[in-house]
Amino acid sequence: MTHDWLTGMRGGEKVLEVFCRRWPTARLLTLLHKKGSVSPLIENLKPRTSILQWLPGVHRYYRYLLPIMPWAMKWRAPECDLLLSSSHCVAKGVTPPEGVPHVCYCYTPMRYAWHMKEAYFEKRGLKARIIDRLLNRMRAWDRRTADGVTHFVAISETVRGRIRDCYQRESAVIYPPVDTDYYHPSGEQREDYFLLFSAFAPYKRLDIAIEACNRLGKKLVVIGTGQDEKKLKSLAGPTITFLGWQPDDVVRTHLRRCQALLFPGEEDFGIVPVEATACGTPVIAFARGGATETVVPIRSRSGKLPACPLSADAAPTGLWFEEQSSECLADTLADFDKARDAFDADAMRRHALKFSYPRFEREIFDFVANIVGSAKTTQAAA
Repeated sequence: MTHDWLTGMRGGEKVLEVFCRRWPTARLLTLLHKKGSVSPLIENLKPRTSILQWLPGVHRYYRYLLPIMPWAMKWRAPECDLLLSSSHCVAKGVTPPEGVPHVCYCYTPMRYAWHMKEAYFEKRGLKARIIDRLLNRMRAWDRRTADGVTHFVAISETVRGRIRDCYQRESAVIYPPVDTDYYHPSGEQREDYFLLFSAFAPYKRLDIAIEACNRLGKKLVVIGTGQDEKKLKSLAGPTITFLGWQPDDVVRTHLRRCQALLFPGEEDFGIVPVEATACGTPVIAFARGGATETVVPIRSRSGKLPACPLSADAAPTGLWFEEQSSECLADTLADFDKARDAFDADAMRRHALKFSYPRFEREIFDFVANIVGSAKTTQAAA
């Protein structure tokens, strides 16, 4: 197996845990590994790292090494029946042995080089031109190494479209797992505040949620840390409370007590909205990306938004806002005040169970078994 890097337990690492549980003796290759930063299931595989691991303090600045990551990941996998890459950056660049299928569970084509490059890099000046040259090379490498993948699996229809656009390849869609056993309603009394739970990255657009709540005088609790922390705190009015990083049990408590989760960014999938839904909590989400596949809206103001693909038999789980602006979000928050009684916690939880761990394990391992079986049959016939 391959994974981009191991520096903390985020969504991709929770998926990797499932693979490690299934194949506890597999070889795991990764760019770098901050020991103790991931779960025992992953640590027990004793990940093999690249030359980047030897750079002093690399865990603090590894993201700046993006231009040399393809070179560092230029490996040939050891003998195996299957190469499974868990990739949003360079993990799919490892070469499998001759005739061995390579399944890539793709969180997205490299977002830094493709659809979100403006959110990560400067747009003007000499530095921007140098970065653009580097990104052109990264895109060429990313497209070329896609040819070494025999089967792509996308985490959402949104990512399936990106794989088609970037690599000219088709893919299956298997939604990632959500811990619906841990996240469940508790019957706790709802309190009068909204919740933001996210890394403080520019593309997450936490700023518009803060501005919308400032505008309406709504209470907002913000959980998370990141590069935009100083900027976001400077925007906050008296009704905004920052809690910093919090452990899972605190996050779950707030998901159970808040009026709704605000999700203003465009994500590849977005596990947090499903965790909220599993707790019986509505989600107010931007109508782009993965949230359009997990949040079942009551309605849109224009009536032009597409339907959630899993909504045929689902009760509403939230609202979408159509423009990524504080004004549009503020209007939707006002709509939410009138629609609170439309949300049923038990019905929302039933919707969230469509993204459970057992469902993911069944779908991904059936998919992989069919591919490995077909490869063995082909080899035997040859």
